[in-house]
Amino acid sequence: MTTISIIGSGNMATAIGTRAAKHGHAIELMSRNTAKASALADQIGHGATTGEFGAPPAGDIVIVAVPYTGVVDVVTHYGDALAGKVLVDISNPFSADASGLATAPGSSAAQEIAAAAPKGTPVVKALNSLFGHVIARDTPLDAFVAGDDAAAKAHVAAFLESIGLRPLDTGGLAMASVLEWTGILLMGLARNGAGFDIALSAVDR
Repeated sequence: MTTISIIGSGNMATAIGTRAAKHGHAIELMSRNTAKASALADQIGHGATTGEFGAPPAGDIVIVAVPYTGVVDVVTHYGDALAGKVLVDISNPFSADASGLATAPGSSAAQEIAAAAPKGTPVVKALNSLFGHVIARDTPLDAFVAGDDAAAKAHVAAFLESIGLRPLDTGGLAMASVLEWTGILLMGLARNGAGFDIALSAVDR
């Protein structure tokens, strides 16, 4: 087990942090809202701690759990403090009505993060196609991942497996936009009869 740093203190940070802590990982929470981060650490328990926003994260894996509109600013703010880390982008760059993506054609939130991160910092797209409250149930789920760095993907995959998820490699970081459209697919299904308790999976035949 390892230390997982989570930048953010919202619903996804809560769900991922709680699940990871239950499976034995040490959780570090970093947020501009220090009071909220501290309260969340108390809620998660299992020795969860808070770190100074902008300071070097303790974990080798850093999950950026803030809304898409703030992800690049956060990564830019941290700057060289993220050097040597593996960044996990869980954001969905939805348009205002969640009917499409706000990113430019051919790009993705993950690629924007990679451009803003210190040179050589690997970015892995993961967990964006799962609802937070579904993650929080701590049941087996498929987790689609994308990234250009094989070692970084393997590190993230090992973490996902350790918390009861099945990581499925979709390819390089260019596939991140496909995963972000998968988030749109999930929203469409949820809004049109399937409900918000669903999760997408790849069934073995």
